[in-house]
Amino acid sequence: MIIDTHCHIYEEKLNDIRKDILKNLETKPQIAICCGDNLVTSKLSLDLANANKNIFCAVGVHPHEAKNVSANFIDELKNLAQNKKVVAIGEIGLDYYYELSDKETQKQVLKKQIKLADELGLPCIFHVREATKDFIDILTDMAQNLNNLGVIHSFSGSLETANIYLKHNFYLGINGIITFKNASNTLEIVKNIPLEKMVIETDSPYLSPVPYRGQPNRPEYVELVAMKIAEIKNLTLEEVLKVTTANAKKLFRLDIN
Repeated sequence: MIIDTHCHIYEEKLNDIRKDILKNLETKPQIAICCGDNLVTSKLSLDLANANKNIFCAVGVHPHEAKNVSANFIDELKNLAQNKKVVAIGEIGLDYYYELSDKETQKQVLKKQIKLADELGLPCIFHVREATKDFIDILTDMAQNLNNLGVIHSFSGSLETANIYLKHNFYLGINGIITFKNASNTLEIVKNIPLEKMVIETDSPYLSPVPYRGQPNRPEYVELVAMKIAEIKNLTLEEVLKVTTANAKKLFRLDIN
């Protein structure tokens, strides 16, 4: 069993190949966790999960979308999250690289979603870009609301930052970035953190691994991520898949064989 812990199968970029992706998920066999980034795509993620036994989903509002939330967005997310196919709140977080929503709005929307995840007993899928200090400050302030596990999606920070997240008992999401030529920092992270704290992901249709750069990423390409981890850590592919699959099952409480 292989688990892609982060993808966006609903994206328009995958319209022409979505049927093939869904077929491959069943025949592999493979599990994919489809992550929303606003209320509309959260509902699309849940629709895909309900229609396909090998898909689970996360519902949440991405920091880019924070400025667009309604007054009752938490109630709407809570309603979606009652479905048994919802395994996380995400993707949520802070993104100061683009700052498509102002920083204060991002922080307030993030805090509300962390509280919701705590209330529901669900893990969080966090997106953090160019906002590490503020994000860690929020983690520190809201420690009482972080009783459940979480993952830092597409982690590419420093080893020092990685260790801070590990102290919070978070997992780090590793994806196709580690196959890129300029990924020396991420390679160093993978080399130095325990495999027991990693989950593998694609971020499909984005961040396609070598040799598929320039093409839409697909959930089945997550195996290439596992292969690269195996190479870096001098392990077999089977060893990497066994541990990362167990990590994903624990993180998202997946009762699957």
